[in-house]
Amino acid sequence: MDQLWAPWRLAYVTQEKKPTNDDPCFICRGLGEKQDRKNLIVHRSERGVVLLNRFPYNNGHLLIAPQAHKGEVTDLSPEELLDTLQLIQQYVAEIKKLMSPDGFNIGLNQGAAAGAGLPGHLHWHVVPRWHGDTNFMPVFSDVKVIVQSLDALYSLLTDQPSSQKAY
Repeated sequence: MDQLWAPWRLAYVTQEKKPTNDDPCFICRGLGEKQDRKNLIVHRSERGVVLLNRFPYNNGHLLIAPQAHKGEVTDLSPEELLDTLQLIQQYVAEIKKLMSPDGFNIGLNQGAAAGAGLPGHLHWHVVPRWHGDTNFMPVFSDVKVIVQSLDALYSLLTDQPSSQKAY
C-alpha cells in the first residue's frame, strides 16, 4: 500500500473554528512583516500581493489580493483592480511555463455566504489543473492529495533554494 503525506493540511482540518471577520487578516499580517517566505508571500507589486495558499486545493494554488484590506470588488480603485488582474495574468503565464498545467480555475468568493474563507480581504484563487488530477480520494475519503510541498513551490516561483522544511 502506498502512503500519501500532506502534513500541512492537518492544521486546517483540525482547527476548531473557521476564520471570521473578527480574526486577524493573515494577508495584512504578512504584508506588515518582512518575512515573505514565512508568510508565503511570493511577490509584492505596487498595489497587490501574490501568496501561496497555505491549504491548497491543488499544486501551485495561489492567492492574489490587493494590498489594501478591502472586502468587495466594488471597493477597489481602478488601479488596484488593474494591478491584481495583471498579477493574475503574470502568474498564470509563470505557472504555465514552470509547471505545464492543462488549465486553470481562477475565481474569487466575495463574502462569507459565497464561501470566502477570509471575507474581509478580497482575494482571487488561481488553481492550476491537469488532466487526471482528480481521483478517487476526494470522492471516497474527502481527501485531496497535493504532491508538492509549499516550500518547493515557493522556491520554484521565487527562484530561491528550498529550505526542505515541511509545512
